[in-house]
Amino acid sequence: MNLPLIVFFVSFIIMFILRIPIGFGMMMSAIFYFIAAPSPAATVDMVATMFLTNMNSSFVLIAVPLFIFMAEIMNSSKVTNIIFDFASALVGRRRGALAQVNIINSIIFSGMTGSAIADASGPGNMEMKAMKDAGYSPGFTCAVTAASATEGPIIPPSIPMVFYSMLSGASIGALFMGGVVPGLILGLTMMVYVAIISVKRNFPRGDAYSFTQFIVLFLKSIPALLTVVVLLGGIYTGIVTPTEAGALAATWALFISVVFYRAFGWKDLFEVLKNTVKSTGTLSFLVGSAYAFSYIVAIEHIPDTVAKILLGMTTNKYVMLFIVNIAFLILGMFIDTMAITLVFIPMILPVMNSMGIDLVHFGVVIVLNMMIGLSTPPFGMLLFVTSGLTGAKLKDVIKEMTPFLILFIGVLFLLTYVPELVLWLPKMSGYKP
Repeated sequence: MNLPLIVFFVSFIIMFILRIPIGFGMMMSAIFYFIAAPSPAATVDMVATMFLTNMNSSFVLIAVPLFIFMAEIMNSSKVTNIIFDFASALVGRRRGALAQVNIINSIIFSGMTGSAIADASGPGNMEMKAMKDAGYSPGFTCAVTAASATEGPIIPPSIPMVFYSMLSGASIGALFMGGVVPGLILGLTMMVYVAIISVKRNFPRGDAYSFTQFIVLFLKSIPALLTVVVLLGGIYTGIVTPTEAGALAATWALFISVVFYRAFGWKDLFEVLKNTVKSTGTLSFLVGSAYAFSYIVAIEHIPDTVAKILLGMTTNKYVMLFIVNIAFLILGMFIDTMAITLVFIPMILPVMNSMGIDLVHFGVVIVLNMMIGLSTPPFGMLLFVTSGLTGAKLKDVIKEMTPFLILFIGVLFLLTYVPELVLWLPKMSGYKP
């Protein structure tokens, strides 16, 4: 531990304790490191060069603003209502129907937004209002919305998977395909639990739909559902790259909102562009800061040190995966998902490589792990988003969220120790682990 490294760690810990945004925390820690270094003259130039050069060299990052743009369009137009009506017709008169619709809606929107927060604050807001009006308790309403939003980054597209691909070099297309089956397993698990609890608590039934009504709603939803086909079909067939698919899907989402549903004007477009720029700017600064942070981590050989410590504990890859999962679950209770992705994943990747663990399998598992953190007390962002939108007491949301978290952790370890559940679909498309 040399003086610059001590300054680096201490300043980062202080930034974290003071709750300074993680991007600024990483950037300031990097600057303090170089100031404390033997030749601090080029501090600002060095950090700025790493920030800009690395940001400009990653083509895959262009997919992020495209996915954000697509999500903003979907959340600002009629598409949310149309998918909600179609999901309601699918569920029909089942007990606890609105809770089931909440989950199905998230599965569908997962193929469009790639963001858990976008799911919870967009369609999730409408779903929570409908559930509260139907008499569901505020705690359960928020819990099922937070739980279902977890699927956003598991079923492709996935913004966290884009960042993981950038850090690990794993195929983004294979990662997207690897998330499909786990996402469906997660959704089915939630639906089974909701079905059981709905009978136990005598939740209200949904509305009845005739066959004709179902067909009308299905036909009306086809343009929106085709967004998923455009996005995933282009990637899976190899016609376009994930970044190009994001551009195509965003264009299609804009087209159907304007032409098919006539629910998108110039004012809406301005709001969408403004929100997209704000979100992209925040993420871009975060990623640029992470590059400077990671550069220091690399030159100080911190990943090698972490690898030696972990490999000194065990050389069994199954035990290692258990240790890593537990560590990341604990981190997720206290630290933001993007901070975990950008700071801690680069430290653990050399261990995964040395033990022969497939990076696509590990990527899907670790993204699910981090998504669980979004709903885990004390700092789970989805808990605060849903309770803030409804006014529900946080303690009630946490109480109702606990069974979902237990189920999620069960699915997490199932995927961890049965890799074929993740790798089956990528292998079908030609991926070779």
